[in-house]
Amino acid sequence: MRFLGVAVGGALGAVLRWWLGDLLPTTAGFPWVTFAINVSGSAALAALPLLSAVRRSPALTATLGSGLLGGYTTLSAYSEQARALLDAGRTLTALAYLIGTLAACLVVVALISRAGPERPK
Repeated sequence: MRFLGVAVGGALGAVLRWWLGDLLPTTAGFPWVTFAINVSGSAALAALPLLSAVRRSPALTATLGSGLLGGYTTLSAYSEQARALLDAGRTLTALAYLIGTLAACLVVVALISRAGPERPK
């Protein structure tokens, strides 16, 4: 059952990522859509354990975590867009994008993690 949940969740997450990328305007500057997807996906993944239904169900955890959010976040797009910025000679923008995305994702995960019950170490 978990396999099916991950597959369906992954498909839905990928479609959501594609839809947002198609819906929101793309500029030649900073890749804001991918940045927002990675940060919001990191925040959502960090928030999953705060939901009692998720804590009670390994299948729901797999469906939403590995499936939906795994399909939604875009590390591959993140890497490709950083490479494109570097190839275009936009080194400072590429570095800001790489470091900014990572820092923002870590910050939202830390903030959300502190909001919930203590996790086992």
